[in-house]
Parts: sequence; C-alpha cells; structure tokens
Amino acid sequence: MSSNTHTLHAGGAAALAPREYHLAEEPHPENGTLLGFWLYLMSDCLIFAALFATYGVLGRSYAAGPTGAQLFDLPLVALNTAFLLLSSITFGFAMLQKQKMNVSGTLGWLAITALFGVGFLGLELYEFSHLIHEGAGPQRSAFLSSFFTLVGTHGLHVTFGLIWLVVLMIQIGKRGLIPANTRRLMCLSMFWHFLDVVWIGVFTFVYLMGVL
Repeated sequence: MSSNTHTLHAGGAAALAPREYHLAEEPHPENGTLLGFWLYLMSDCLIFAALFATYGVLGRSYAAGPTGAQLFDLPLVALNTAFLLLSSITFGFAMLQKQKMNVSGTLGWLAITALFGVGFLGLELYEFSHLIHEGAGPQRSAFLSSFFTLVGTHGLHVTFGLIWLVVLMIQIGKRGLIPANTRRLMCLSMFWHFLDVVWIGVFTFVYLMGVL
C-alpha cells in the first residue's frame, strides 16, 4: 500500500513539474545554426547534381536547332564569371572586417559584393533575353530546356542571396555585429561561396565544353 502511494505521489509530482521555456534572448546553441545550414547546402548539392546530370544527358539533343557553339558568347560569360569570382573575394574582405568588429568596413565590402552580384544577374538576364529573341528559348530543344533550367536555377539562388545580403546589411546597420548577425553572416558566406563553386562547374561543363 505504501509503495502504491509513493508511486502515485511520484507520478503526480512528475505531472505537476514546471515546464521549461527558452526565451529568444537566451544564448543560441553553439554551432546549431551552422550544422543546420550545412545540411541545407548538402541538399542543394543534390539539386544541382540532378540538374547537371540532366544536362549531361540532354545537352546534345539539339532537335535540329542551334548548338551551344552557335549560341554562347564566351567573352560575355567570362565577364559574368569574373563578376561572381570578384564578389566572392569582396565577401572574404567583408568577413575580415567582421573579425575586426568593423561595422562600416563590413557594410562597405558587402555593398561592393552586392554590386558584383547585381552585375552578374544583369548579364545573365541579358543573355537569356538575347537567346529568346533569337528563337532559342527553353521550348526549342531538350538542350535549351536543360540549359535554361540549370543556369536559371543558379540565377534564382543568386537572387535569393542578394535579397538575404541586403536584409542582413540592414540588420547590421541597425544592431551592429552582434552574435546573431555574425552567425547569419557566416551562413551567408558559405552560401555565397557555394554558388561560386557551382558557377565554376556551370562555366566549365556548360559553356566551355559547349563551345569547344
């Protein structure tokens, strides 16, 4: 009887135990965000791997239409590649200023990075517009469908990265380089360099091999 009573009391105490709540201002779990973001990047790698594989299968299916050698303007694409590579370098300078806790320096290099990103998107949109104007839209052949899907998906990622960059610049300008902002800046840095690596693959696999 006493053991049953003890069990009931223990169960009642457990049921009435106060719940634990974690406030927003409490310390963030160390490396929790970075680990989650690495998982996201790995999932993004799978998406681009599937797109590269699709282009590898369909990249020679011209359907009696124009080929990459006839369509691609390699000097323009090289200039676009330079814009993205330079934006990756300027982002690295921003991270160096972040290490020094220099808010103005960080914002300055992030602004230059954004300008290079906008230049990259502008040239990419010009290329797409020119191809469609020449009758080489995504519906023309399987080659062009896979091309527009792969390059367009990368462009959408750059667009998202630019929006994230502008929002983060506003947050840094208002609140400075607090731990939350430095953590977000680190995630954006990984994302931006990831896009740089993917574009090198696009430039080599799609444009260079398509022309040569």
